[in-house]
Amino acid sequence: MIPFARPDIGHDEIERVRAVLESGWLTTGEQVHRLEREIADYVGAKHALALNSGTAALHLALVAIGLKAGDEVIVPAYTFTATAEVVCYFGATPVIVDVDARTFNIDPDRVAEAVTERTKAIIPVHFGGLAAELDALRAIAKPRNIAIIDDAAHALPTRYRGRKVGAISDITCFSFYATKTLTTGEGGMLCTDNDEWAARCRVMALHGISHDAWNRYGADGSWYYEVIAPGYKYNMTDIAGALGLAQLAKIDRMRDRRQEIAMQYNTAFGDDAAFEIPPFEAPEDHSWHLYALRVNGIDRGKFIESLRARGIGTSVHFIPLHLHPFYRDRFGYTRESFPVATQQYEREVSLPIYSVMSDDDVETVIRAVHASSRSGKNY
Repeated sequence: MIPFARPDIGHDEIERVRAVLESGWLTTGEQVHRLEREIADYVGAKHALALNSGTAALHLALVAIGLKAGDEVIVPAYTFTATAEVVCYFGATPVIVDVDARTFNIDPDRVAEAVTERTKAIIPVHFGGLAAELDALRAIAKPRNIAIIDDAAHALPTRYRGRKVGAISDITCFSFYATKTLTTGEGGMLCTDNDEWAARCRVMALHGISHDAWNRYGADGSWYYEVIAPGYKYNMTDIAGALGLAQLAKIDRMRDRRQEIAMQYNTAFGDDAAFEIPPFEAPEDHSWHLYALRVNGIDRGKFIESLRARGIGTSVHFIPLHLHPFYRDRFGYTRESFPVATQQYEREVSLPIYSVMSDDDVETVIRAVHASSRSGKNY
């Protein structure tokens, strides 16, 4: 079986985690703080805050900008639920808009139509690792004092017009989930250049207390702390931090290997009328977290089942928000509410693309895709 995703875990990750376990300090400590510094340096951000998930990062980003009940946040239809669900935590409204048919990224024209006096933020998702049109979104947001919070769960490392995603928008939120381009098992990172927002998020990430456990129980710490707000339990452990440091040391090598695989797929499928390959302007700017193939004239369900029978794991990214019962029933959406997202979702299949794939694995996937496309044709 060639799985859909597999983390690139080697000797360095194992030894770093072993050292943490042997140290006796397992929770937030020096490993986490070092990972924060190195991520900030890597993307060019002033502040980075390590958290236990990308969802936590998105939630704290909205805390930082002062989102409240009755506010609106514009999100793309084509994304995982976390992008929108965090808006609901506040009693605010996620305003869903359609996406670009080619990139699956949020459509700036639809964003402009959706802005109201209640719009507090826009959350673009860099789908698959291809950056959204941040300049166009900034032109909409800046004159209206609307924050841009990047959902960059797919986008480490992604570049937009020469700059790394992470220090372009007001706040950037990364995910370090098990399938992501950098993994800590579970985890995330919030990056920003805003001193006030960073300080607010750091306090709110650990119960709203004025000092974290490292400061309280470390050699230079103090037993005394104050709760200054009702915060959350979002901190990252040193076990995860150590894993993240080992991953960060090879993140460019892992990205380069995914690009090699993507180019092999492009060569194999680019001239086949049964498929549409993912778009890219400059392949080196894409993180290639996903290889989102689109099928033409093929029964997708049969296609996926045929691949599974041939030992190839796949996934679908994503079931659009408006097709889920919560968003559909809460906001009265239908399949036709966001036609681009609906149509593209019905064609999308994500193929395996990860840095420990061998060339033989890639060739096996390619052969299986061609064979499955013949058996899955619905005409």
